[in-house]
Amino acid sequence: MEAARVLPMSVADYLVLEESSTVKHEFVGGKIHAMSGASLAHNKIALNIYSALRAGLHGGPCQVFVADVKVRLEVARDEFFYYPDVVVTCHPTGRDTHFLRFPTVVFEVLSPTTEAIDRREKLANYRFAQTLEEYVLVGQDQREVTIFRRATGWQGEIFTALEARVEFQAVKQAMTVAAIYEGVFA
Repeated sequence: MEAARVLPMSVADYLVLEESSTVKHEFVGGKIHAMSGASLAHNKIALNIYSALRAGLHGGPCQVFVADVKVRLEVARDEFFYYPDVVVTCHPTGRDTHFLRFPTVVFEVLSPTTEAIDRREKLANYRFAQTLEEYVLVGQDQREVTIFRRATGWQGEIFTALEARVEFQAVKQAMTVAAIYEGVFA
């Protein structure tokens, strides 16, 4: 990510900027951060997760979105807009034309430039989303899936074995580690 803008920006100005910008920006308490493009591995992992969830959730109350849909959070007096790699919402309300307010499961594929933010800032902030049940971090350079669940006090559970079954309990779906990384590692 690039350095944040120095002057605080309003939420309204940010949303206007995002509608016309060719570069996506995350909004963190009045500051915007430009997002860089994803690697091929990053993209494959996100699409593997999205495709499996979309097929499994088809026709149900939950909807899955990939890459270009923002999640809006309010933490204390600050507002945040993040672009998760994959997000599931099971709430029919809280959907704007460009963002969701009520995520159920959020997936972030870790990149070298964003891993620290995903592990610290985003994990801390997403925990304030009343509807979020699971936050999932997926390694890009190594097979490692970490799932944090509200039900377990946000303690991380790590999966690395190819045959390991990762259960997304909030949406009653599961994938093996091998399926998450299909086509990524030789």
